[in-house]
Amino acid sequence: MDNLLNTEPTSTLQGLWAKTAQGSSDFYEFKGDRFSDVAVIGGGYTGLSAALHLAQKACTVTLLEANHIGFGGAGRNVGLVNAGLWLMPDDVVKNVGHEFGERLVTELGNSPDLVFSLIDEHDIQCEAVRKGTLHCAHSLSGFNALKQRKIQWQQRGAPVQLLDKADADPLIGSHEFHGALLDLRAGTIQPLSYALGLARAADNSGADLFVHSPVTGIKRKNGKYHITTSKGTLTAKAVILACQGYAQDGVKNNLKALVPFNYFQFSTKPLSEAELKTILPKKHGAWDTDTILSSFRLDKDGHLIVGSVGNIEGIAKKIHKAWALRSIKKVFPQIRTIEFEFGWYGTIAMTSGHIPGFQILGPDFISVTGYNGRGIGPGTYFGKAMAQYLLEHDKKLVPLPAQKLKPIFSRELRGLFYETGARMYHLIQRRI
Repeated sequence: MDNLLNTEPTSTLQGLWAKTAQGSSDFYEFKGDRFSDVAVIGGGYTGLSAALHLAQKACTVTLLEANHIGFGGAGRNVGLVNAGLWLMPDDVVKNVGHEFGERLVTELGNSPDLVFSLIDEHDIQCEAVRKGTLHCAHSLSGFNALKQRKIQWQQRGAPVQLLDKADADPLIGSHEFHGALLDLRAGTIQPLSYALGLARAADNSGADLFVHSPVTGIKRKNGKYHITTSKGTLTAKAVILACQGYAQDGVKNNLKALVPFNYFQFSTKPLSEAELKTILPKKHGAWDTDTILSSFRLDKDGHLIVGSVGNIEGIAKKIHKAWALRSIKKVFPQIRTIEFEFGWYGTIAMTSGHIPGFQILGPDFISVTGYNGRGIGPGTYFGKAMAQYLLEHDKKLVPLPAQKLKPIFSRELRGLFYETGARMYHLIQRRI
């Protein structure tokens, strides 16, 4: 049978993740006046992790989310729990400096340990699979880059393995790559379920979580922060701003230091048992070394999820969806019938140097932004680190130099450049 392209309407919010998420976001809107030791603004991985770890230390904490839990990147993520950042470890150290750089590499390299330990500790039902991820070489130059990654990570004791084509092909289920780097620290999750699970864990630990409560203003008076919403005022000794690429209303200035970078995904209908025996048979998550990278993974029901750079609004949806179909045909020709059930996209918070930024926005008012596509591990880690920072008042607990919020010139134009480049690339890639 010929491969088919399903033309049914697709969700541009959270797609498959919204359909299969475990847990609920049945929290109330913030109303009235209240006091809290710490206010957390944002209901993604960073904010939820911060709220959880503060509450576990008997700190009163109130979280305000403008929409619903996991509305932003946490609910639109690919779900790869990767170790470290996109940059190679040596480049991180070079850009940040040795003092902070090696600590940052170590902490984020170990961040999957934190993610999976929280999943176990709080019995979060999020399809957690920790068998590693595959960074696949799309070219010989990509394979050479993976060699460097292997050397740099192994020098730091990380359990990574460089696989040649013969060893990588059966794990990927494709002959389109030149090899892969297997990182056994990593794994996959259902990203929205993980966010909902963190929310429930924070709530059970004593944190107060409120949804549909966008912050309209923040003022400091008499040594306290007064945070207003449309229906109330929260007074707090300290504030953690954790909005990333979805800051709005009274905290939207945070976006000035970030470049918008969109990433879309399409999910197929569940694959057949025969197809699942050959496509990512050990359930590794995977992505490639291409400049306009692509990712592919399976969920527990056998949906194949393929993603790449771009949004799916207007004409872009047709371009990127056609690319996704061609890519599956090329990379996994053993799939006989391709039907897409969902398509969605999210915004990644990118920094100019591809390193997260730590900002001290006032006395006991802090933020870490810009995970550059690595939201799950870094978000969970920095939420915990900022909670510890406020509890112990020790700057060394956050392995980044504190810096002022610096607006990026022409950030919207840069975002448009990425989007245009992705569309042009996807128009031509894998047509032969």
